[in-house]
Amino acid sequence: MEATFCFVDLAGFTALTEAHGDHAAADLIARFGSAVDAALEGDATIVDRIGDAVFLVGETPEGTLRCVKRLWIRSLDEADFPTLHAGLHHAEAVQRDGRWVGTAVNLAARVAAHARGGQVLVTAPVAAHGAAAGIESRSIGQTSLRNLVEPVELFVLDLPTGHADDAIDPVCRMRVCPDSAPGHLRFADRDFWFCSLACVARFASSPGAYAPN
Repeated sequence: MEATFCFVDLAGFTALTEAHGDHAAADLIARFGSAVDAALEGDATIVDRIGDAVFLVGETPEGTLRCVKRLWIRSLDEADFPTLHAGLHHAEAVQRDGRWVGTAVNLAARVAAHARGGQVLVTAPVAAHGAAAGIESRSIGQTSLRNLVEPVELFVLDLPTGHADDAIDPVCRMRVCPDSAPGHLRFADRDFWFCSLACVARFASSPGAYAPN
């Protein structure tokens, strides 16, 4: 069967769990799940929830892209929420006993893994339908992906990555607003904002471990 396969992950989830603990991580996964459910609107279905990731399948690229766009916008309105990253591919795969198996599924997963926080990367068959979903894209060229012999041309979707004044907590990778952030430090001529005083303390104890070079 032909379908559009999409994997969406929470960026920096391991860092967040280490900084805030298992209960906070579980609460965040629940919020993420609710945001995904609200974004579906019949354009895609959830096949699997894998920790901090979801596997979505849609009948068409347009519908699946609309779902992703709604999820992206919704996530930006969530306070104290990390950025997302996702990957999509459209092709044939085998559906058996409610599971999808095939190269197309594996490729979508590899594309998602290659995306940075805030990015949605898609293959050419999906990018070709972006305009129909009201989303522009640009090619980032042929890209080598893990465990794939041939490089694949990838496209990055033109979706908002955050509000203009958003910052990323360097400890837990949470998206924070500088105007209301609980903590702020300056290190190596750079300003850093934090989602909690606990993250401030972690950074202050070992700034070199968290500040980018």
